[in-house]
Amino acid sequence: MLTHIVIFLLLLLAEVLYFRMADRCNIIDKPNERSSHSTIVLRGGGIIFLLGLWVWAAFYGLNYPWFILAVTVIAGVSFVDDVRSLPDSVRLVAQFLAMGLMFYQLDMLHVELWWVVILALIVCVGASNIINFMDGINGITGGYALASLVPIYLLNREMGFVEESLVVTVILSDVVFCLFNFRPKGKAKCFAGDVGSIGMAFILLFLIGRLVMQTGDVSYLVFLMVYGVDGMLTIVHRILLHENLGEAHRKHAYQLMANELQIGHVKVSLFYMGLQLLVSLIFVCYIPDSPVAHWTYFGAVLVLLSLAYVAFMKKFYHLHEQYLASLRK
Repeated sequence: MLTHIVIFLLLLLAEVLYFRMADRCNIIDKPNERSSHSTIVLRGGGIIFLLGLWVWAAFYGLNYPWFILAVTVIAGVSFVDDVRSLPDSVRLVAQFLAMGLMFYQLDMLHVELWWVVILALIVCVGASNIINFMDGINGITGGYALASLVPIYLLNREMGFVEESLVVTVILSDVVFCLFNFRPKGKAKCFAGDVGSIGMAFILLFLIGRLVMQTGDVSYLVFLMVYGVDGMLTIVHRILLHENLGEAHRKHAYQLMANELQIGHVKVSLFYMGLQLLVSLIFVCYIPDSPVAHWTYFGAVLVLLSLAYVAFMKKFYHLHEQYLASLRK
């Protein structure tokens, strides 16, 4: 417990020192057409997730060196992108390289299963980008991460698929970030930036990957289901609208809630956090430990969330169309 307190205080100090550096170096997030904020805020506060891994390694040893290297690579490139925009090709190469390093740590790079590895690489890089796209309002990245980390922690206490100290340190890093970001609109001290959202995406995928490799059960991706449904269906929606997927937008359900419906950032973030936590805890606490039960629940949640997303868009998307029309006047 004392070690955890020391780590928390070190991370808190590191975040405050980063704010001073970001302020001096003008590392800021300026509002654009995708933004759900209207004021300039410090960017890159999510670097604390990477610093948390380094602190953990310093206290507990370099037990997952390739994983830490992977997050360092992708978080480093993402941080540079936060400061000075990089070409999509550079970011994509870095993501596949980092994911390859993480797969090596997970002992997934087997020649006889090359097609599985390639498929998993594509899926995981896509998942990390969806998690990155879902960042945009105060509290949603930190809150959602916590909603995924809590059930992972509970399962790990029972199954021991990863070092418990690692999960605890990641949670502490997330709590430090939330202290400065999980605030009402206009009051956040910092945003996560790509360094934070992509970094946390890789951390969550590694923890879930450890669980999947131990159990052989891919249905544990249910811990990312709420983001997954919103992200994937938003992409499908934009394809149907013949939009350029590389352009900024405000079409995610959470963005419509925060912007068109004027629901407070904290309330929207708590909703996403609470919904994912409910889905995950039901899975962990009440679903029988069998592949059939797991996949039945996974499918049922997928269908219900998808139907809810479609119903929400049918009812409220016209408000976003009105917003777009106002921009063209």
